[in-house]
Amino acid sequence: MSLAVAIQMDPMESIDIDADSTFVLALEAQKRGHALFHYLARDLVFRNSRVLARVRPLMVQRVKNDHFSLGESQLIDLATMDVVLMRQDPPFDMAYITATHLLDHIHPRTLVVNDPTQVRNAPEKLLVTHFGGLMPPTLITSDHEQIVDFRNEFKDIIVKPLFGNGGAGVFHIKPGDENLNSLLEMFTQLYREPVMVQRYLPEVRLGDKRIILVDGVAVGALNRVPAEGEARSNLHVGGTARKSELTAREREICAAIGPTLKARGLIFVGIDVIGDYLTEINVTSPTGIQQINRFDGVCIEALIWDAIETRRSATAHVPTA
Repeated sequence: MSLAVAIQMDPMESIDIDADSTFVLALEAQKRGHALFHYLARDLVFRNSRVLARVRPLMVQRVKNDHFSLGESQLIDLATMDVVLMRQDPPFDMAYITATHLLDHIHPRTLVVNDPTQVRNAPEKLLVTHFGGLMPPTLITSDHEQIVDFRNEFKDIIVKPLFGNGGAGVFHIKPGDENLNSLLEMFTQLYREPVMVQRYLPEVRLGDKRIILVDGVAVGALNRVPAEGEARSNLHVGGTARKSELTAREREICAAIGPTLKARGLIFVGIDVIGDYLTEINVTSPTGIQQINRFDGVCIEALIWDAIETRRSATAHVPTA
């Protein structure tokens, strides 16, 4: 099976070839004989009921500072592609949401991964709220009084923007910390959306587990341990990646959410687990597969492409909506 694959992502110059998940997905696709095309989200065009993009043929190689080459730019109808990988990084803002609406016009006849409707309906911090009993005590609100009441109940809390990403804007408010009111005032100035407040999980000092699911099945995990004096475990803010295996509780969490992810067409998902609790379900541009590959001697990108090819075969003759 040779497929035409368009990758909607960030500039190729900006990626870290030793960490970027999209890069190894492109490498695996190229290895399988698929033709690759690169474009940015801003290159999307809707005209006369067609979704177009200004793409460039893409070749990749694992060579530092020489990891890609791009051919001549051409305006194509994305409906002529077999697969579109929607892999640009958040923020999950109106530009991101608009891209999902445009890609809805070609999916599923052109298979968009992940399903654009479901990406739009599954913001990382909101999808998790549909799985009772898996997440820590959580409050989503703009109501100052409710936030104060929540803090009085749980004392030690985390406050974060509802549509933030990469650990940006995450604050640990400890008992006795006098900055909550000022923090909420700042959030009100920066965001129109409610904030998310959760009970602080001290287990985060032992790590924030990233688990990768492919078509609803857990295929690997790594632990991300925060740096000393840091509440966030994200690798780009100093967290350390460590080899990890799934616990019984984590397998229970994956079994609970897996069927829903598969049914929604969310082929490549990364979830975050702290202690016994599911904190996020990442469906926009999950990361972590290169680190897991190195720790476990596996090739998760091959499993993702197996799932994509299987689903593409099943949807190839589905009429476009």
